[in-house]
Amino acid sequence: MKYISISILSALVLLLAYSGCYYDKEATLYPNAVCDSTNVTYSLKIAPIIQEHCLSCHAQSSSLGGGVVLEGYDNLKSYANGGLLVGTISYAIGFTAMPASGKMSDCNIALIKKWVDAGAPNN
Repeated sequence: MKYISISILSALVLLLAYSGCYYDKEATLYPNAVCDSTNVTYSLKIAPIIQEHCLSCHAQSSSLGGGVVLEGYDNLKSYANGGLLVGTISYAIGFTAMPASGKMSDCNIALIKKWVDAGAPNN
């Protein structure tokens, strides 16, 4: 009986210890967080989003992106100007939905859309 109690107690301690150890994205943890759409610049907001969500497949050195290269301002702007970037990331009808791993947060989509609507400046 003593060993059963110790085993159960040990299992509970391990369960509690492991349940507190995880990594998740901020948008998942706080879905109602305010989206800071002030000072939306290429270097401050857009490039980091593209780096996180797109460049694993769409970098110069990757063969996974089907020839679509989003690395660097000039490459990204060519897709932004034609409406392809916003249509693709917003999973709009008639566009190939990207990223393939799952839709970006509404905040990231809104930030990219705001940047594109402003003429996709290199700032």
